[in-house]
Amino acid sequence: MVSFLVLYGTGEGQTAKVADRIVDTLTARGHDATAVDAGKTPLNLTVDDFDAVLVGASIHGGKHQPAIREFVTSNREMLAAKPTAFFQVSLSSADEQGEAQAAGYVEEFVEETGWHPDRIGLFGGALRYSQYGFLKRLVMKQVAKRALPDVDTSHDTEFTDWAEVEAFTADVAAFVESRLGVTPPVYNNAEDRE
Repeated sequence: MVSFLVLYGTGEGQTAKVADRIVDTLTARGHDATAVDAGKTPLNLTVDDFDAVLVGASIHGGKHQPAIREFVTSNREMLAAKPTAFFQVSLSSADEQGEAQAAGYVEEFVEETGWHPDRIGLFGGALRYSQYGFLKRLVMKQVAKRALPDVDTSHDTEFTDWAEVEAFTADVAAFVESRLGVTPPVYNNAEDRE
């Protein structure tokens, strides 16, 4: 069994949902996984307490959460010594036309922090109009009309491909298991995990 830290930064909660799905997928594979919101928890975590680390962030105004940048920059050397992955949640990843922009955000993050994760996942985010204030709701509806013209802006919309999140997690888990020489336990059903 491998212990995974899944540290994330989130705006309206979609990255938290992705982190939770990653934890569920790793747990179902027989590993110990812990999700931590960098924005709510004091970052007194020791990377050395975990065998592998996944870091996730959403994009707001073209930037990742400052707490995530600070964590990665402060722990860059420890992260370099472990199997790691980075996942990004953004509207740019919601369709093929935004993929280059989404990849650009990751390149900027890697350059800014000096961290080179072993695996990278890019996932579509969500539009949570019900959580926005009046001004932000107006701005986000205009952004959505330009970037995603086929999207109904009258209600919240989720763009995350959950099968893609699970495939990314399985790939990360297989990479970590191979690197650490760990064979995951095989579970036939939920009762076997108890």
